[in-house]
Amino acid sequence: MAKQKVAMLTAGGLAPCLSSAVGGLIERYSDIAPEIELVAYRSGYQGLLKGDSIEITADMRESAHLLHRYGGSPIGNSRVKLTNTADCIKRGLVKEGQNPLQVAADRLAQDGITILHTIGGDDTNTTAADLAAYLGANGYDLTVVGLPKTVDNDIVPIRQSLGAWTAAEVGAHFFDHVSNEQSAAPRTLVIHEVMGRHSGWLTAATARKYIERTKGNKYVEGLMMNTEMKNIDGLYLPEMKFDLEKEADRLSRIMDERGYVTLFVSEGACLDAIVTEREAAGEAVKRDAFGHVKIDTINVGNWFQKHFADRLKSERSMVQKSGYFARSAPANPGDLRLIQSMVDLAVESALNKVSGVTGHDDDKGGRLRVIEFPRIKGGKHFDLSAKWFGEVMDFIGQPFEAA
Repeated sequence: MAKQKVAMLTAGGLAPCLSSAVGGLIERYSDIAPEIELVAYRSGYQGLLKGDSIEITADMRESAHLLHRYGGSPIGNSRVKLTNTADCIKRGLVKEGQNPLQVAADRLAQDGITILHTIGGDDTNTTAADLAAYLGANGYDLTVVGLPKTVDNDIVPIRQSLGAWTAAEVGAHFFDHVSNEQSAAPRTLVIHEVMGRHSGWLTAATARKYIERTKGNKYVEGLMMNTEMKNIDGLYLPEMKFDLEKEADRLSRIMDERGYVTLFVSEGACLDAIVTEREAAGEAVKRDAFGHVKIDTINVGNWFQKHFADRLKSERSMVQKSGYFARSAPANPGDLRLIQSMVDLAVESALNKVSGVTGHDDDKGGRLRVIEFPRIKGGKHFDLSAKWFGEVMDFIGQPFEAA
């Protein structure tokens, strides 16, 4: 039997699972196949193309449990699309005339890698699928097993991606503090912008966690710190449609009555309309190597601020983004359990030479299995008919309908 050698990489944006997933893979291989050599490519596919790797030493294996305590990625991230040759050349990752897939495949072969674990979202794992397909077509014997990471929880057909539960909980903690800004000035509008390009799951889940966190609070009767001040007055997701004027009228009544308004907004809410508006005005909208709009340049929260602040006669308005705070957190207990189950399956699958992405398969009754690469896609929409979401909207008191 050929000697096994395992490589791993993390890619895309951060999520509260990367460090723990890396630690879990190191621990699992050390437990059941300690003879297998482990390496990690530094900064994702960039490190693979450049041949920049980290050897996982005996001391690292011994200390791998520490990685469960931290956020971020201990092996670094980057956004690289191996099928976007022009971008790879521009960034100096390959030379003119080289095919990035060929460069990556040659590097894996040269390094003696037989198993590659990719930890990332749909872009990371569809890139892994491109690589696996290329390797298979060109006679390379490599097993690729991905772990699904995204705070948006928007990977088709995976029920729950790693890190999303933690991001919701940490985003709620973030806004529990920020909401106190309502006491800083009369007629204040506070907008909480939450990550989520195509899916409103994280915004909705963060609102749910925030409500759970604050609804049992006790206050000093008669003073201005009260239940109403900590409430959410509006929640806007990519999957929802709403009438701007009707919402402005509804929120104006709340502002007049209470003296403050709080909104939760997904960064993908009204994104298409905003991009269309800007491009119609002649503005060049920046996009990444995958063709996605660079969402941090759009500032959806600011768009909502611009449209609502004057209509609500706000004396003070502000946009606060929990994204970087939430996605950089260490995994919570729920995610740690999910990570462990997916890591165990990923290692078992890799040793059995079965490629794919681990996850609870929506199309197979939610069973945890290795999902075939061609079925992995991004942009899964949040299901507005979820019972818990209806309860959140009832608590807020906001009518809504699907887009």
